Amino acid sequence: MSPYVRGDADDYTFAMPLTVMIVACALLAFAFLLVAAARFKRHRFVAGTVHGLMAAIFALAAACAGLFGFDLLTYQRLTHEQDAAQIKFSRIADRHFNARFQYPGGNAQSFELRGDEWQIDARVLKWRPLANLFGFDTVYRLERIGGRYRDIESERNASRSVYALNEPAFLDLWQLARQYKDHLRWIDAMYGSATFLPMADDAHYQVSVSQSGVLARPLNEAARQAIGTWR
Repeated sequence: MSPYVRGDADDYTFAMPLTVMIVACALLAFAFLLVAAARFKRHRFVAGTVHGLMAAIFALAAACAGLFGFDLLTYQRLTHEQDAAQIKFSRIADRHFNARFQYPGGNAQSFELRGDEWQIDARVLKWRPLANLFGFDTVYRLERIGGRYRDIESERNASRSVYALNEPAFLDLWQLARQYKDHLRWIDAMYGSATFLPMADDAHYQVSVSQSGVLARPLNEAARQAIGTWR
C-alpha cells in the first residue's frame, strides 16, 4: 500500500468534489447514451449521432476527472503544519547509514544513504480561493530522500544515494500544471521544498510540512547533538 494515500475523514472530504464531478459526468453520459439509443431506434440518425457524441464527451470528462483525482490523492491535504514522517538513522559504516521511515498511517520504508547529511524533498500545490470553496486545500507530496556530503569535492565524486518516495503517476497533475500553467487558473502556486540535516547513529527526526514548506526537528539527544556539532 502506498504511504501517500490516507484513509481518514479528511480524505473523504477532500475527495468529495471530484467524486461529485465524476458521478455527475457519468450520469450525464449514461443519460445521453439512452437518448441516443432511442433516437437510433426511431431512425433519427442525426439526433442519435449528436446525443451519442454528447455521451462520449461526458464519459471522457468523467474519465479525465477520475485520472486527475487519482493523481491528486497521492498528495495530502495541508491546512496547517502536518506530521509527514519520522526518520531514525543507524550507522552502517563511515558516511553510510540506514534510514528507517515511519509514516503516520503505520507504513514504513528503509533506505541506505551515503553522505554526512540527509535531504528530503516535497512538492506543494496551492489553490486559488475559488477552488478552496470546493474543498481544494493546499496539498503536498513527499518526493525523494537522499544523502548529501558537506564538502563539494565529495558531493561531486563520492557515492551518491537518492530514492523516490512515490511511484510515477499515469497522469501527473504537477507536470500538466507546469506545462499549461497559463490555462489552469485555479492553481495559485506550485513549488518544491526541501530540508537537510546531519545523519548520526541513533538520530531520530520528525519531518513536518507547513504552508511554508518542509520542516525537520530532532526528537532525541543523538539528533540534537548532531545538529549542535553541525558545521
